[in-house]
Amino acid sequence: MSTEKTKMHFTDNYLINPTNPITVNLIGSGGTGSKVLTALMEMNYSLIALGHAGLQVRLWDDDIVTSANLGRQRFAECEVTLYKSVALVNRANRFMGTNWKAETVKFEKDKFGRIPEKAKAIITITCVDSVQARFGVADILKDINNHKHHRDEPKYWLDFGNSQHTGQVLLATIGNIPQPSSEKYETVASLPMVTEEFSELLKQSEQEDNTPSCSLAEALEHQDLFINSSLTQMGCSLLWSLFRNGMTPYRGFFHNLKDFRTHPIKVA
Repeated sequence: MSTEKTKMHFTDNYLINPTNPITVNLIGSGGTGSKVLTALMEMNYSLIALGHAGLQVRLWDDDIVTSANLGRQRFAECEVTLYKSVALVNRANRFMGTNWKAETVKFEKDKFGRIPEKAKAIITITCVDSVQARFGVADILKDINNHKHHRDEPKYWLDFGNSQHTGQVLLATIGNIPQPSSEKYETVASLPMVTEEFSELLKQSEQEDNTPSCSLAEALEHQDLFINSSLTQMGCSLLWSLFRNGMTPYRGFFHNLKDFRTHPIKVA
């Protein structure tokens, strides 16, 4: 009697045994992005302690810190009026002795359709508010993938998204990731992008109001206090499993903080 094999995605081998630090583009440094950067600091330190080359992060955000950002995001009062990306990366570098970089521009194509000069990274992580930004990132990643190169060839895209009490994290591959032969598992080389799998849902939500909040109280009406941090811990745990375990049967999850339910999304 034949038993159905568990579907499994095996991590691209370069993430496990890199010759240089794994390049990461983190896009967005607000409620979720500022916390993801902290998680990446912990991950980088842990990887290096395990003999890995670690991470080289570039944080993209053209927004500045306002008083409405204090409390819910990782900013201090003395950082108001600074670029969010600069404030966070400077702090991370001082704290951990890293040489991570900040970009004070949007991660998007220019008016001539050219991709940003530093858009190439092995892992892209998006913590953006707008649907348009997600489709823009997807377009850039596909464009890079169509022009193969050796250094910093994109492999994975991890997308964080949330509303007031709910959210989701989805892992995608940029093209196919070579998989080993396995008698135990059914290997899966390609994980779909959020913009492909949930295209219609994203477009339907495009009408939501993304007007910046003028105060913390107003911001909490749009996103509850701990939805970003709970998504961050679980989402970065998924990324950590790619490095630590070398494989994953899951490619994300749906999360509801209001009734404390989380539904995993299996590799399919």
